[in-house]
Amino acid sequence: MLRQQDVGHRIVVRRIVGIREGRPLFSDALGELVELNETHITLATDQGRVEVPRNEVHRAKRVPPARRPTAGAVIALELAADEAWPAPVRGRLGDWLLRSAAGWTGRANTALPIGDPDRPLSAAVDAVERWYADQGQPAMVNTPLPLAAPVGAELDARGWGTRPPTLVQTVAISRLRTELPAPAPGQADLPTPEPGRNGSAPDPAGVELATAPSAEWLAIAAGRKGGLPDAARHVLTAVDQLRFAHLYVDGTLVAVGRGTVTGQGRWLGLSLVEVLPGFRGRGLARQVIRALADWAADSGATDAFLQVEQRNTPAVTLYRSLGFTTHHTYLTRVAPPEG
Repeated sequence: MLRQQDVGHRIVVRRIVGIREGRPLFSDALGELVELNETHITLATDQGRVEVPRNEVHRAKRVPPARRPTAGAVIALELAADEAWPAPVRGRLGDWLLRSAAGWTGRANTALPIGDPDRPLSAAVDAVERWYADQGQPAMVNTPLPLAAPVGAELDARGWGTRPPTLVQTVAISRLRTELPAPAPGQADLPTPEPGRNGSAPDPAGVELATAPSAEWLAIAAGRKGGLPDAARHVLTAVDQLRFAHLYVDGTLVAVGRGTVTGQGRWLGLSLVEVLPGFRGRGLARQVIRALADWAADSGATDAFLQVEQRNTPAVTLYRSLGFTTHHTYLTRVAPPEG
């Protein structure tokens, strides 16, 4: 049977749909697992969303993606993601990237082993360990799969640990905007647009897009990410094309998000989409994403990506409802403590 870590992946479910002459009749459903709970398995198929009661499931298992991205496509998207989340301290090992941001977030403090490190694999990992030791940080490596499978095997042999898988998900911006129609004026639960702050202008849904984050925006991000060192401010702001989404209700900032356009102008990168607990369930995250998608489309971007932990079922479910599918996954590998 399936487990929570299968959410976001392609599965096949064989269900019992009836009995004929004393024998069960079966029907198969193939698609991406959206939600798994005690009563139902929900998957997105080419024909739409399907909910299968667990008491009707005969067999369910994960299957390979319908079409694996090419190595070039994985590399291009990983480089676009690196542009969107730029570490202030950087190095190179051949084509490999070395990144440090005072330990703020895993993405900005890992080596990215794509391309040729210009030396044997074992020597490359030795060099990664030395570089991070010089930074006073534990060595970590992000291994995009299946591209970096050989690197993963080398790290396994060295006893490196593994953090939960992260899904790199994508959608065409045209599809995203279709799934997120612009709200009509006066629609229920929409905040009243307020005067723009920080040189920003509110859109009809009350979402303000600014080129710099407000102090309130940074406070929400700090609460989610455990503080904001100086390196974090670099990661958040050192991108040529970016917007910080602010959504206010009665003068209080209740929802935020960050959007970047990278990868030679193709990719909208979504990050730090957050709604305060007391305001969830009102579609505010969708409003934030729609505003950022409109901005990116006006800037010439055609596709969107995000990175979400596979175990974060609510977020995976939301993004799947917006048309996101898993492009590839990566594992964050952590070197064992010295000694």
